[in-house]
Amino acid sequence: MSDFLPPPPPDHHEVDLLVVGGGINGAGIVRDAAGRGLKVLLCERGDLAQATSSSSSKLVHGGLRYLENREFRLVREALAEREVLLTNAAHIVHPMRFVLPHDATLRPAWMLRTGLFLYDHLARRSPRLPGARRLDLRADPMGQPLRDDLRTGFAYSDCSVDDARLVVLNAMDAQARGAVILTRHECVAAQARDGAWQARLRGPEGQDVSVRARILVNAAGPWVQALQSLISTQAGAPPGPSRLKLVKGSHFTVPKLYDGEHAYILQNDDRRIIFVLPYQGEFSLIGTTDVAFEGDPGQAKISDEEIAYLCRAVNRYFKQQIGPADIAWRYAGVRPLYDDHPDDARLSTVTRDYVFDVAGGQDGQPVLLSIYGGKITTFRQLAQHAMEKLAPYTGKPEAWTASAPLPGSDMPGADPQAYLHALQERYRWLPAPLARRYVYTYGTLTEQLLAGAQSMEDLGEDFGAGLTEAEVRWLTRHEWARTAEDILWRRTRLGLLAPADAADRLDAWLAQASTADA
Repeated sequence: MSDFLPPPPPDHHEVDLLVVGGGINGAGIVRDAAGRGLKVLLCERGDLAQATSSSSSKLVHGGLRYLENREFRLVREALAEREVLLTNAAHIVHPMRFVLPHDATLRPAWMLRTGLFLYDHLARRSPRLPGARRLDLRADPMGQPLRDDLRTGFAYSDCSVDDARLVVLNAMDAQARGAVILTRHECVAAQARDGAWQARLRGPEGQDVSVRARILVNAAGPWVQALQSLISTQAGAPPGPSRLKLVKGSHFTVPKLYDGEHAYILQNDDRRIIFVLPYQGEFSLIGTTDVAFEGDPGQAKISDEEIAYLCRAVNRYFKQQIGPADIAWRYAGVRPLYDDHPDDARLSTVTRDYVFDVAGGQDGQPVLLSIYGGKITTFRQLAQHAMEKLAPYTGKPEAWTASAPLPGSDMPGADPQAYLHALQERYRWLPAPLARRYVYTYGTLTEQLLAGAQSMEDLGEDFGAGLTEAEVRWLTRHEWARTAEDILWRRTRLGLLAPADAADRLDAWLAQASTADA
C-alpha cells in the first residue's frame, strides 16, 4: 500500500460523533472530542480550511472594535484565548504591534485611550505583549508611512496567526488521538434511524462511505443551513425558519507599503475599521469588508466596490496611494452569523458571537448540534463549550485543551526563536530563511520533515520559494494535501512567492508520484 495517499477508508464507521465541516470549528471540536476518548469522524467535502477558515484577517485578537458596542464578555473571552494560543500554538501565533492613528473627526482621543486601557486590563496579558501607549506620529518611525497631517496615534498589542495551519494542526492532533479525518468526502445524506444518525458520505472517486453516529455536529460554516435543510427534507419535514445571515469579508494584498513587522488599524468614515498587515515579508494585506451575501459561499469573490472601499480607507491615511492595479492577490470568505435581530436589516446588529442550536436527545432521538458564527480566536473555547453542551449525551465532560500544545508547539518555553537557534546549530547546511520558515510553519515537526537529510540535495527538487520534494511529501503524507492549491495557498502560503510555473510543476509531480506509489 502506498504511503503517498492514505489507505481508502472502510465503507462503514460506527462512531460517537460525526462532525461535518473541516473548518476551524469542526477541527477544534473533533480534536476536543477525540481527546476525551470519544470515537469521532470528521468529513469535509473539500480541503481542510478551504473556505471561511483560510479567508480571515489572520489575527488572534480580542476585537478592539467590539468594546464600542459594550460586548465586554466577548472581548474578555477572546483576550483570554489569545493567551492560550500564544503558548499552545506558539510557532504559528505571533505577537504583533498595531498602530491606531487618531482622526479627530471620527472618535475623540479620550475614547481611544479608554478603550485601549480596557483592552489591556480585561484579561491577563502575556509579558510578550506590551501595553498600549500614545504615539507622536511625526517623531515615531511607525508614523513615517502615514500622512504628515496625522499627528497623534496609539500603539497596542495583538497577535497574527496562520489561520489555515491552525485548522490542519487541530486535525492532525485529533487523528493522533484516534479520530478519523476524511477530506474530500461530502455528506450527501443523513437520517435519524433507530436512535442514531445514518449518514452517507460521497468520496472523491464517487465511492460511498456509511457512518452511524449517536451525535451529528453540523459545523458546515456557511453551509450550516443547507445541511439542516438536507436533514429536514430526508426526514419528510419542512425546514425551519432560517436564522443564518451570510456576511462576506474580503481582503487583498499589494506590494508592501512600509518596512517593519507592525500593523495598522484604520478608522473608516463609516465607523468600521480596516487592517493593514505585513504579509510574507514583501506584501501588505488589507481588509476586511462587511457585506451581506447571497448565493454559493464557495464562489464568493471580492467586488469592484469592495476594492474601491478598501483603497479609499488606506489612501485616507497613507502617503503611498494604492489602486486596483496594485493588487497582487485577492480573496473573500463568507461568515455564517446567527441573525438574532431578523427584523433589523443592519449588519451591525447581527451578533459576532457563536451560537449553538441543539435538537433531539429526547424520546430516543439522536442529537444534532448546529453551529453559527465563531471566530478563529475563540475556536478552542467554542469546541469546549460544544462538548459541555453534549456532555449529557456523551458522559465525557472533562475539559483538557487549555494546556495541550498543538503539534509542533511542544518546544521549551513556547519560544520558537530559541528553538530556531537550536535547529540551526543541528542543521548548519539549511539556509537561514528556510530554517526560519520551517520553524514558523512546522515547529518541532521540522525535525521529522528533515529526517535523514544531510544536505539541500537530499530534500529533492525545488519547486521555487524553497518548496522541496521533501516538504511536499510531508504535506501529502501527514497533512491531507492533494493539489498544488492545497500546498501553495493553504499549507505553506507560498503562492505569492513561488514562480509562475510552480503550480503546474507541482500538480504534475503529484500526479506522477501518486501513480508511481499506487
